[in-house]
This record gives sequence, C-alpha cells and structure tokens, in this order.
Amino acid sequence: MVKLFSIFVSSLILLQSFGLHFDDIVQIDEFVEHAQFHSEQYGDNVLVFISKHYGELKADHDREHQEEKEDHEQLPFQHQSHTTSSTAFTLHTSIIGFKTPELSEFRTTNFYYQAPLSSLHSEGLFQPPRFS
Repeated sequence: MVKLFSIFVSSLILLQSFGLHFDDIVQIDEFVEHAQFHSEQYGDNVLVFISKHYGELKADHDREHQEEKEDHEQLPFQHQSHTTSSTAFTLHTSIIGFKTPELSEFRTTNFYYQAPLSSLHSEGLFQPPRFS
C-alpha cells in the first residue's frame, strides 16, 4: 500500500512539473471536440488550432470569435500559474539520545616531529638569496 501511494505521489509531482494538472487530463475531451469543430468550421489543422488557442494567434482569435468564449474557457492548459505542494512525513521515527561529551584534563598528543635529514638543506640550496 505504501509503494502504491509513493508511485501515485511521484507521478503526480512529475506531471505537475511538466505543467499538467489533473483538471487538464479531465478536459482532454473538450480539447478534441473543439479541435474537430475548428476543423469542420474553419478548415484548421491541429497546428493552426493550437496556435489560435495557445500561441501567437490567440489574441486575434479571442477578439474575432466572442461567441466561442464559453468553449474556450473549458479547454485544458488555461491556467497561468503553477504551484506544487509536497508534504514529506516519516512513518517510523526514532529518538536518538545525545551523550554529552566527556572533557578530560589530561590529553595525550598524537603528534611526532622529526627533523629532516636532507643534505640539500645543509648545503644552502634552499636558503634565501644573499644579494639583492
């Protein structure tokens, strides 16, 4: 049951990220019917129909065909904003007790330094310049 719920929520978020809402999927039949109407009435193909309702010809088409305003409001993909809300929750929670750190006064160091035994250092190769 949890897997089914996870798949449903994941697919819903995926569809919403593409800009598709559940209302748009329900209104697909209105889209097809109105496209058939345009094909019969005006001889429009699918690309012209999409341009008239969603593209650059939208303003002219809305101005010229006020009688189709109610049909245009029923078409999918008419929303202007996109909001995704996701709620995260956990089914099993565990409380982890934090221990206070113990401070000890006596500390041992793990640092050990040994002077280099290089002959280049003693010959003056790595010395600063003597004349400026």
